[in-house]
Amino acid sequence: MEAVQAAEAGSIMLATMAGAMIVLAGALYAGAFAISKLTGNSHIGTVSYLFYAILLVSVLVLARTLNFSGFWNWVAGVMLLGYFLAPQAIWRLCVSTHADSHDEAEAVTPTDELTG
Repeated sequence: MEAVQAAEAGSIMLATMAGAMIVLAGALYAGAFAISKLTGNSHIGTVSYLFYAILLVSVLVLARTLNFSGFWNWVAGVMLLGYFLAPQAIWRLCVSTHADSHDEAEAVTPTDELTG
C-alpha cells in the first residue's frame, strides 16, 4: 500500500468516526437539554452545551478531513445551527402544546361532562 493510499484510508476512517460523533453528540445534547429543562437542573444544562461543543468539534474535523469548501461549508454551518436550535424549538413546542391542553382540561368541569 502506498503512503498516499494509507493517508486516504486514515482520512476516511477519521471522517467516519467524526460523522458518528456528530450523531452521538447531537443526541446527547438534545437529551441532556431536555432533562435539564424537565428537572430544572442548570448543571445538566451546562453538560448539554458541552455535548454541543463536542458536536461542533466533530463537524470541524469532518469538514477538514473531507476538504469541505464553498457550498459544503454552508451545509455544515446550517447543520450546526439546526442541531443547536432544534431541541430548543421542540421544547417550546411541547411546553406550549401541553399548556394549551391543560387549559382546555380546566375549562371543562366534571359537571359539564355529565349534563352534556
